[in-house]
Order: sequence, then structure tokens, then C-alpha cells
Amino acid sequence: MDKQTSGKLIAKARTTIEQEANAVRSIAEQIDENVEKVVEMILNCKGHLLITGAGTSRAIAQRFAHLLACCGTPALFISAADALHGGAGAVTERDVVYIISKGGQSSEINQFAQIARDRGAKIIAHTEKPQSPLAKLSHAVYHVVAPSDVDPYGMIATGSSLVNGAACDVLCVLLLSLRGYTKEQFGRTHPGGAVGKKIIDEQQ
Repeated sequence: MDKQTSGKLIAKARTTIEQEANAVRSIAEQIDENVEKVVEMILNCKGHLLITGAGTSRAIAQRFAHLLACCGTPALFISAADALHGGAGAVTERDVVYIISKGGQSSEINQFAQIARDRGAKIIAHTEKPQSPLAKLSHAVYHVVAPSDVDPYGMIATGSSLVNGAACDVLCVLLLSLRGYTKEQFGRTHPGGAVGKKIIDEQQ
């Protein structure tokens, strides 16, 4: 690779990082009173927080479910596609279903949302489109918008996945704080790996 090509690649890499960092930073200005309603619904949930999404949103949903469990909120990932083949029977009126969908248009996502709602669950839509079919099925909307230029072609969810992951992190940290969930409590559910060893060493 010649020096000119190498220099362009390095410049592009740095620009990408700067764009993504700015995109994540933009979330701060989007936070409003709606986040309180979302947090309140999750805090008042008597069952499990069931989290779903399709495509890249599925990966964000799985990450979010894991981090919430680490932060003291009983959360599980549920596949919307599998739910349409009987898995929706796991949803109860005690649960909250949290659905991540950029456009709120996916048929399997919205069909699952309707089933969950009919079964008595509360629905939270995490979406860019507050007027979408999904949002209209929901009891609360977490409106998160990623800058349009942060993804290649405006379609490949590179930077926008970071934006939505950070928006989920906001809820994790707020819920962690409101529950007063301690490091000791976390340690009892995470005794394995380097994290578990670190907690044990700190306690000795």
C-alpha cells in the first residue's frame, strides 16, 4: 500500500471515530421528560422486562438485556420471530416489553407487540419514528435519533448502533442508581471471570 493510500485510510478512520463520537454526544440534547416515563414503567414492572429487536436492533437488544440484568433489573432478550411461533406465550400481564426498532414498521415486531399488548403487557417503543405503527401500539416511546450521516449509505447501522446502545446505557445507569443496586449485589450474580475475581479480591 502506497503512502498516499495509507494516509487517506488513516484520515478516513479518524473521521469515522469523530463522526461516531459526535453522534453519541447528540443523545444528551434528546433526553427529555419521556425518559422519566420509560424508567418509571420499568421500575414498576412486577415481572420481567422482555427486550426485542430485529437485525442490528436485535444485537442492541441482547446487549441491553444483559446490562440491565447486571444493573439489578430482571431482563431477558426475547426473539420476536420465535414469539410468533409460540414463544409469545411467555409474556404475562406482569411484564414490560421493550422493543427497539428504528422505523417501527417491521411486521413481525409489530405483530408481536400487538400480541404482548393483548396479553396485558406494557409496551415501550425505542424508535426514531414516534408516529410509527409500533409507537402507536406502545404505552411509552423512547425517541432516539441518530444523525443521518453517521451510517454508510444512511443504512448500514455502524454509528447508529452506538447511538442506540448509548441510549440504552442511559436507562441502565438511571435504573442502577434508582434501585440503589450495589457492587456487592452485582458480585453475587457475577462471580465468574475476571470481573468476579476482581470483586472477590476487593472484598478480601
